[in-house]
Amino acid sequence: MYKLDRNSFKIQTFEEAASYTNEYKHLSINERLRIAFYLNSVAFHFDINHPPKMDRTVFEMRKHES
Repeated sequence: MYKLDRNSFKIQTFEEAASYTNEYKHLSINERLRIAFYLNSVAFHFDINHPPKMDRTVFEMRKHES
């Protein structure tokens, strides 16, 4: 499982940041999406095993007339 340390921050050069992103390039798309989903769950404070449902009342459907 991935762990996000909110207390650490490191100023990086462009070269260091580029090498950091290269570490993720060998991961599959599914692995990268799993990491992104985990980071979203931490950022938005929801349980990764029980994500919030989409609020469908915000959207409306209209018939497109041609």
